[in-house]
This record gives sequence, structure tokens and C-alpha cells, in this order.
Amino acid sequence: MRRSVTIFLVFTVFLLGFALHNVWTLLSLLVVTGREDQISRAELPAPNSDSISEKPQLIPKIIHQTYINESIPAHWKGPQQTCLDLHPDYEYKLWTDKKSREFIAAEYPWFLETFDGYPYPIQRADAIRYFVLHHFGGIYIDLDDGCNRSLDPLLAYPAWVRRTNPTGISNDAMGSVPRHPFFLKAIDSLPEYNRRWVLPYITVMGSTGPLFLSLIWRHYNNAGPQDMDRVRILFPDEYNNHTWSFFTHHLGNSWHNNDVKFIFWLERHWVLITIVGFVVGLTLLWCIYSNFILPRQSSPGPRIRFPYARRLPFYRRISSKDIPLDDRHEV
Repeated sequence: MRRSVTIFLVFTVFLLGFALHNVWTLLSLLVVTGREDQISRAELPAPNSDSISEKPQLIPKIIHQTYINESIPAHWKGPQQTCLDLHPDYEYKLWTDKKSREFIAAEYPWFLETFDGYPYPIQRADAIRYFVLHHFGGIYIDLDDGCNRSLDPLLAYPAWVRRTNPTGISNDAMGSVPRHPFFLKAIDSLPEYNRRWVLPYITVMGSTGPLFLSLIWRHYNNAGPQDMDRVRILFPDEYNNHTWSFFTHHLGNSWHNNDVKFIFWLERHWVLITIVGFVVGLTLLWCIYSNFILPRQSSPGPRIRFPYARRLPFYRRISSKDIPLDDRHEV
């Protein structure tokens, strides 16, 4: 009995350890804030300030955006125009589906099969932004984000992304110099993360979206990047809803389906779900053990042990064995 319990406990610990190992990076996103890489307000010049930043502008003056074609919906033309008006000296690139595929085929043909194989168009819209930032550099902005002030101060950081709530980073506004190692790691990891899950929302988020980029960010930071290789973080106060913010947010989520409501419910109750998951998992393991493993470990009848048997002489131990009643020499 004790041996069976030990086997069960060892198996349970091994299974839980294996599960934690595979989701450890994901769980770490719940506690890692990125504050050590924050672009603080003290580093940035005030809006409409006449002072000239002493920092060199590293990121090229290019604004990237994506859409199906060049017919931008009316509710996004306003945000788009704010960015154009505030940055007349920036090059503007709108990556349509056709242009995106042509670009991948010409510059990154090794990825074309994966790019074409994505089941959801938003996955291609996610992926292309990493490739153009890696190739050209510049600033990527979602069409549902408008510009509230000049983005020139953000050109001083080799790479930056936006912090999002409740955890991780987002991919709706990002900046980079060409060939930055973070975006190299992102595009290099896309085929590995190209998996389909039950819900479309999870598939998109985990294969190309913010969750994918957040996991890449954690793995990248674990290597300890220094100086120009660091990825700086733009926090919400510097992102939107304040007079000093760089961006304004508008109606978006054009790709969300009904499964998103379920995902958001899970997000609000993740602690309870985690506890219930562990209880259910341990209960199932115990049921398997008690119904399948334990009966096999048990003998059909009680065992009688003789602690003094080993102290008996050899011939007496032999003579004390049971003799079969049947005669095996009977003809």
C-alpha cells in the first residue's frame, strides 16, 4: 500500500511539474511588469515643448499601418489623418493584403507558406507588422489608434512596445530600428507558434497576436539584453487618455467573434478557474489511481509475514514450505 501511494505521489508531482514547466513563461506574465524598461515621463519632453531633445533619433521616420485594401472605413479615416497631419515629414506605408504578400514573397520567401496558411486574415495583419519593422524600421500604428502629439521623442529608443492590461505587451503600437534583434526573434518564432486552438481568439492571440509577442518578449528578456538591444516599454499614461499621451484610441476589435466574450469572462475569473482546475485535475488523478492502479497493486488475499523466518536454519526453512497434495508422479 505504501509503495502504491508513493508511486501515485511521484507521478502527480511529475505531472504538475511538467505542466508548470510548459506554462511557466505564461504565468510569469502575471507578475512581470516591465517597469525596469519603462519609458518614464521624466525622459520625455512635454507636449508642444520648444526644447530640442539631445537624444539622437534612431528610428527612421516611417509610419506603417495595415488594412485589407486602400479603402479605409470612414470611422478610421479620422485617426489615420491625425497621424498624417502631425507627421508631414514621415513616410507613410499602408500595407494591404496584396502588398503584404508581395513583400513576404520577395524579402522573406521562407515564411510565405506559413503566411498563406494562416486561417484568419488578422494573423497575416499581425505578422506583417513584425516583418516591416524588422526590414524597414519605423513605427507601426493600428488604424483604430490616432496620434495626439508628435512621435519624434519615441524615435530615440531602438525598440519600444506598449504595456497592456492586465498583463504582457501589445502589438498595436510599436517602434524599432531596422534589424533589431527583438523583432528578428519575433519573425523567427512565428512558424513555431503557428498552432490552432479550439477558439479562434486563442488561436490568433497565441500564434501572432499580443500573447505571442508577450511570450517572445519574456524569452528575449531572459537573455539579458543590454543597451541598444533593450526593448523599452510605453505605459498607459504615456499611451492614451491624457494630454501628454502620444495616441488616442478609437473603435476597434474588428476581428473579434462571439468567443471573445467567453475569453473575457475567463480573464475576469482566472484565479477561481485556476483553483478549480487544480482540484478537478487532482480528483481525476486520484480516481484513476484508486480504480485502476490500486487494485492491481493489491494481492487477492492477505499476506502473512514471519519476521523470524530469516533466523531459521536453511533446512528448516525448506521443510516449513507447503507441500502440494497432488502426486505429480501418478500414472
